[in-house]
Amino acid sequence: MTARADRDVHFYEPAAGTGLPHSPFNAIIAPRPIGWISSRSAGGVLNLAPYSFFTAFNYEPPIIGFASNGAKNTLANVEATGEFCWNLVSRDLAEAMNATAAPEPPEVDEFALAGVTPAPSRVVDVPHVAESRTVFECRLTQVVALRTAAGELTGTSVVFGEVVGVHIDRTLLVDGVYQTALADPVLRAGGPSAYFTLDEQNRFDLDRPASGRPPAAR
Repeated sequence: MTARADRDVHFYEPAAGTGLPHSPFNAIIAPRPIGWISSRSAGGVLNLAPYSFFTAFNYEPPIIGFASNGAKNTLANVEATGEFCWNLVSRDLAEAMNATAAPEPPEVDEFALAGVTPAPSRVVDVPHVAESRTVFECRLTQVVALRTAAGELTGTSVVFGEVVGVHIDRTLLVDGVYQTALADPVLRAGGPSAYFTLDEQNRFDLDRPASGRPPAAR
């Protein structure tokens, strides 16, 4: 495989602008599962909000994280209680998830706004979305304020949580193996309003290669 020296490339330095109608950054880092985060305020008000910048960071113990651009209600709630839940957004929940993206004041219950059901969790004191087919119950591990290369605060904080409880709809397990495409997850990608789903026909498998080096050289 060789690189084409004559490839026409659009280059930009982010600090100077993209030179494009819409920043391609989110579309390049794609697809991303939705961080649909449920939380509870110190006063007991339920909150439900989607986060586009969300992923897993550690396997044992399992740790996930989402980025809050600014001091939003979810960030305040998680810092106050130390708990939250991640709720899988499947295609049938896409519109409900989108309804919770509205910038509502902290006294608004987004479960009620989206028309979904709060279900008691088993380990944490934060309810999850009953209609969600996969749920992570999480305890806060740390909140990291992001900085630029120059050391300036960006206004964004990454919230990390250890997964202490997992709910999986048994129909998503085939011979004990979780079937990602069967869960029909909604994935964020593309422009300002683009989302995608998975199709099992697009699946391919790659086995990890064994090292060709002798053990002492690894």
